[in-house]
Amino acid sequence: MRKILLIEDNPDVRENTAEILELANYEVLTAENGKVGVELAKKEIPDLIICDIMMPELDGYGVLHMLGKNPATAGIPFIFLTAKSEKDDFRKGMNLGADDYLTKPFDDLALLDAIEMRLAKNDRLKQTAGAGNASAITSRGLEELDKLLADERKIVQVKKKHVIFSEGSHPHALYYIIQGKIKTYKTNEDGREFITGLHAAGEFIGYIDLLEENRYTESAAALEECQLCVIQKQDFFALLHQNREVSGKFIKLLTNNVIDKEDRLLKLAYNSVRKRVAESLLMMCTRYDKENAAENGFPVSREDLSALTGASKETVIRTLSDFKDEKLIEISGKTIRLLNKTKLERMKN
Repeated sequence: MRKILLIEDNPDVRENTAEILELANYEVLTAENGKVGVELAKKEIPDLIICDIMMPELDGYGVLHMLGKNPATAGIPFIFLTAKSEKDDFRKGMNLGADDYLTKPFDDLALLDAIEMRLAKNDRLKQTAGAGNASAITSRGLEELDKLLADERKIVQVKKKHVIFSEGSHPHALYYIIQGKIKTYKTNEDGREFITGLHAAGEFIGYIDLLEENRYTESAAALEECQLCVIQKQDFFALLHQNREVSGKFIKLLTNNVIDKEDRLLKLAYNSVRKRVAESLLMMCTRYDKENAAENGFPVSREDLSALTGASKETVIRTLSDFKDEKLIEISGKTIRLLNKTKLERMKN
């Protein structure tokens, strides 16, 4: 019989959830707070842990952090329960290594499906790695990913303005930026661009549509000469399906990507042009080498800045002129240097 540890401070939720699990033929251990739950997990080594986030003594994030530091409990599948649905909770939980996330109130089927899926996935990992050695295969997973990224046969040089993939085309590969800067963008019927993201060395692009096996919903082009590692779809999927660590990495990337884009849409809808231009300038500065960009400035075309801000080129130029008069920036051709980042940060917020 599979053993599940349920950590929940609300007695009604704890009793009702435990009853559902017992009826589904699971052995259930319960803890009324995070501190008790950690001790019970170390003692009993359950097959799966379900944990509330907001609790006395020690919250769910603390539980996950402490268990993750213990080799005996680090590989146990972990599902968060919370009455809150804020995006920041979701991001933080997945970044810490949670396997799944259920928002209360949840129905019996959703709970049991999540448990069965996580247990089945963990079983496959153990079978692949050998009994009691699931952590070995996960660490090897990232090593295998690093090997793919270091394979010189997969590395290509891309010239400035080269289109890496186009909106509407089918994904055939995953792209990893080794050097350079890349923009992702959407184009309307009039051919006007809206930049959806700026990407620098150490980032993956094109993975969302690749994972969903849909046509690209945006295009990508080089802002300068770039060096990319191109991992073919079949190689990426083989690694993704065999390694929990790799799949977890891309779950986190997907989560952060969705949240970041939703935040940008809200700002586009409600922020003034001055705020959006300030935010775009700070974003560009961050995407370039921070120290050099702050000291020497960074190159950006007015067209790209307009597309990133979501305003007309003329409006952006007028705003830049205002910022220059206010001694916030210095302009030399296409290069912009930030003179007062603190004030721009306050303006953005």
